[in-house]
Amino acid sequence: MHMYYISQITDTLRVPPNRFDEDLKSILLELARESLEERIFPELGFIVAVLEAEEVGKGRLIPQESGAFYPCVFRVLCYKPERNEIVQGRVVEVVDFGVFVQVSTVECLCHKSQMGDDFFMYKESENALIGRETGRRVGLGDIIRARVAVVGLQKNAVRVGISTRQAGLGKLEWIEEWKKSLEAKRQDAVVE
Repeated sequence: MHMYYISQITDTLRVPPNRFDEDLKSILLELARESLEERIFPELGFIVAVLEAEEVGKGRLIPQESGAFYPCVFRVLCYKPERNEIVQGRVVEVVDFGVFVQVSTVECLCHKSQMGDDFFMYKESENALIGRETGRRVGLGDIIRARVAVVGLQKNAVRVGISTRQAGLGKLEWIEEWKKSLEAKRQDAVVE
């Protein structure tokens, strides 16, 4: 499964009487966007956008209630990160225990123990994590490619832990260095 996918969601929405003269599908789409977007459903993940009202049932009036209630089926764009997926994002915050990386609509945590084989230390004056042995630096704005290690979908939050410990992952310039070292090893193997 990919992190983004299109799905359907069924909901019943109340149209207030002062909007009865407007286009019904447009009103329902607006109401669905207000009530569904940026919500989290365990089975669907994070609702990024309500794309369209696919089906609209007959409206019902309920005694002592103003408005009409319409059962609807909406097409929605969902975001649900999956373990072991490769993601890429920008470092948006550096703290003493790791970095937060913006991947789509979610800030993912890459704990400093998951950044590589080096021991990374927080250097407050540079707002960066620096590798003790390699001197590699991760700071604000850096682009990171990582593997999703942990996903937690809660009622009001999507929590994602990522890791760059695997070869071919990490800060983009580290990946380029790794590719060059692989190419050099291949060249050496061809010469022998």
